[in-house]
Amino acid sequence: MMKAIVQDVYGSADVLELRDIARPEPADGEVLIRVRAAGVDQGVWHLMTGLPYLVRLFGYGLKKPKVPVRGREVAGVVGAVGPGVARFSPGDEVFGTCEGSFAEYVCAKDDKVARKPSHLTFEEAAASPISGVTALQAVRDAGQVTVGQKVLILGAGGGVGSFAVQLAKAFGAEVTGVCSTGKVELVRSLGADAVVDYTKTYIAGAGKVYDLILDAAGNRPLSFLRRLLVRKGTLVIIGGEGGSKLTGGFERSLVAPLISLFSARKFKGLVAKETHLDLEALASLMEAGSVKPAVDKAFPLAEAPAAVRYLHEGRARGKVVLSI
Repeated sequence: MMKAIVQDVYGSADVLELRDIARPEPADGEVLIRVRAAGVDQGVWHLMTGLPYLVRLFGYGLKKPKVPVRGREVAGVVGAVGPGVARFSPGDEVFGTCEGSFAEYVCAKDDKVARKPSHLTFEEAAASPISGVTALQAVRDAGQVTVGQKVLILGAGGGVGSFAVQLAKAFGAEVTGVCSTGKVELVRSLGADAVVDYTKTYIAGAGKVYDLILDAAGNRPLSFLRRLLVRKGTLVIIGGEGGSKLTGGFERSLVAPLISLFSARKFKGLVAKETHLDLEALASLMEAGSVKPAVDKAFPLAEAPAAVRYLHEGRARGKVVLSI
């Protein structure tokens, strides 16, 4: 048996319960991980509440969660490997994505896991798989950042945004980060060339335009963001918050490609792909010192509901994790 954070129905953080459940066994192509830390990302809130309803249509359960244990980012130690696994052995320290990381043990597909950078704590590693890889694909692939470009990052003080600031700088861009007052110092410490506190300064007030905008905040109208782009600039929408119960903020990602058909500017909705190759690429950048996970707060497993509330209220500076 093991302890895990489980939910039987969709709802607020109050539906999350610490319970004893059966420990999983690795199937073909899986590794069993003794969880040392688990990341808390916005996806946890969406899967917990079942909102927007579009989430349920993606296969996570129409009336109740198909996977009752929450959490998708993990860092820990391999305890056992299933048939067909050659990349890992018991005792290896790893990080990656899975279903159900808010638990003492979890099984993950071996192609969704990579070796943990040795200098990172388990908490730092657990903060990285989803947020870090999403930021990498936004900056490198969708944004195609090049040296000298001017990049604006909305939500720069959050999980994805804090990685995106560092990655854009590592790729040679001039970075402006947008965040709230309590996150200004964090964003500045991550290497941003300029920081805009949107509670005090109108983003478009200075009249600046950018080659690339990465929107990890998910609530500003596309018409507004369009005015901040150079003529052939690119907007990358990362996830989405707010909006209707049906599609939430994701409706902007659905509309973006259509707008691009009638504009010199490119509008892209990013759907991140979880692969061990990008985990390894991210690990290399972290080992080189180009990127460091920004962990705001670590909660014990039993306080997972408080961790989810803290994140969803927008108070987190960087990432929130569970220490297990």
